Amino acid sequence: MMKHSVCVLGGGSFGTALANIMANNGHQVSQWMRNEEQVEEINLTGLNSRYLPNAPLHRELLATSNLEQAIRESDTVFVSIPSKSFEQVVQRIEPLLTADKILISTTKGFNPNRFELMSDVLRRNSITQKIGVLSGPNLAKEIAAGQMTGSVIASADDLVRQRVIELLKSPTFRVYENRDSKGVELAGALKNIYAIVCGLAKALNVGENTMSMIMTRSLAEMSRFAVHFGANPMTFLGLAGMGDLIATCTSPLSRNYRVGFAIGSGENLDDAVGGIGEVAEGVNTLKMVVEEAHKHGLYMPLAEGLSKLLFDNAKLESLIGSMMTGEQKWDVEFATNEESDNV
Repeated sequence: MMKHSVCVLGGGSFGTALANIMANNGHQVSQWMRNEEQVEEINLTGLNSRYLPNAPLHRELLATSNLEQAIRESDTVFVSIPSKSFEQVVQRIEPLLTADKILISTTKGFNPNRFELMSDVLRRNSITQKIGVLSGPNLAKEIAAGQMTGSVIASADDLVRQRVIELLKSPTFRVYENRDSKGVELAGALKNIYAIVCGLAKALNVGENTMSMIMTRSLAEMSRFAVHFGANPMTFLGLAGMGDLIATCTSPLSRNYRVGFAIGSGENLDDAVGGIGEVAEGVNTLKMVVEEAHKHGLYMPLAEGLSKLLFDNAKLESLIGSMMTGEQKWDVEFATNEESDNV
């Protein structure tokens, strides 16, 4: 196997888990982060105690705060930066890019400054268009613990997909390919909204019938929104869609689920978000998605109900009521398009 030089931007849990897999695979891996104490801790102790406290890291994994050197020395760059800082970091690396460098986004969210996906931010550079999106049911603590995990690399570029599969393939991490970047990325961003809804529902001790209904209606909303913006509805039946939705809507390891659970347990939004200590992308995503749904006339009762609950002091009953009394009547609208009168 050819050895590659890789840089992972970001010191969070998922970026660290990916960097560790690639170092274990024998690739030369540097992980860039702003926090000097975190850099020192990883290099001296082999631990990222803030984000992955129980996961010893490969001794060859090098943490660094020198962004320029990390980018120059790498042929593949994974951008694992929270959405609020993503654009700023990408602007910093742009002068360091060359035409042969591959850029992969692992961030599940939208640019908070405008309705734009992370891969769109990457594509704005004029140097390289070798761009991909990595998404799926990727709870970082499970990956770091060696639990078997599948993920999806989406790109129109064959080389990009093959490179990521080569870098990350391991006995416990399997990467599948997809050409539908738009669908894979929208699935990863949108499901965070519905993880909040499910956490909230779980705190209220709803039944399993209710949970399964919420999740499948969530999938319908996600795919309806994404298809409007050019995604393939079939993408939502795969790991990046249904797979990721199940993982984040049922697991206390999911930050967005925990936010929903805290709110369902009586906390206000600020305390729920603050109590997590990591970024829960779903709250910002919700605002943007509801705004776009209004603009394009898209029917999204769960997102709409959650938005009213979080931002307009609506009662919880209105969220449940919106799902039970709405106008939608087809179960799977893409399978009944000819006769469906709901879109």
